[in-house]
Amino acid sequence: MATQLDLQEQEQVDALKAFWQQYGNLITWALVAAMLVYSGITGWQWWQREQSAKAGAMFDELDRAANAGDVDKAARVFGDLRERYPRTAYAQQAGVLAAKLQFEKGKADDARASLAWVIEHAVEDEYRALARLRLAGLMLEAKQYDDALKQLDAVPDGPFAALAADRRGDVLLAQGKKAEARAAYERAHKLMDDKVEYRRLLDAKLTALGASPAAAAASGAAQ
Repeated sequence: MATQLDLQEQEQVDALKAFWQQYGNLITWALVAAMLVYSGITGWQWWQREQSAKAGAMFDELDRAANAGDVDKAARVFGDLRERYPRTAYAQQAGVLAAKLQFEKGKADDARASLAWVIEHAVEDEYRALARLRLAGLMLEAKQYDDALKQLDAVPDGPFAALAADRRGDVLLAQGKKAEARAAYERAHKLMDDKVEYRRLLDAKLTALGASPAAAAASGAAQ
């Protein structure tokens, strides 16, 4: 019996050797590849956290500069942030914040450049849409109406659609196109949640154009 068991064990060993000889390299490389993938994912996550932490610290510095009204320091920090960590959300936020301060300090060209960078490099669509809205506002101030409308055309449907329609109405009204402005304001009014305080300003704009939403609602109810 012992001899028979020894023969069976030897057969199993021989079969294992043959299997390993045929597939051993493949299995080894598969394991190595799996370990590399795991290490890569872990390393990438660590690198992302590290980048985000450093970018966050720089954004805090820019925020402090903005609160202090130090436009030059804010611009320097934003420049460093977009150079070192351009793919982070902090860089996008910094661009919008820097542009706001630059505009308030009378540096409209710098503000436009900051917003243009966000539009070109933003990873998240929301920041790109917000930058387009802000840039359209600066173009409206500069009476660059066609350029402003092009920026608004590029704002997708979504959370900023109502504000884009409202800004479009402002641009069209500045061009003297009252009927088109009214249509844009009506679209903004329709898209905007009635609980949002800003909707009252839309009511006032429409009323000034002879299209009071309250009057239209009352007329509809009467009919």
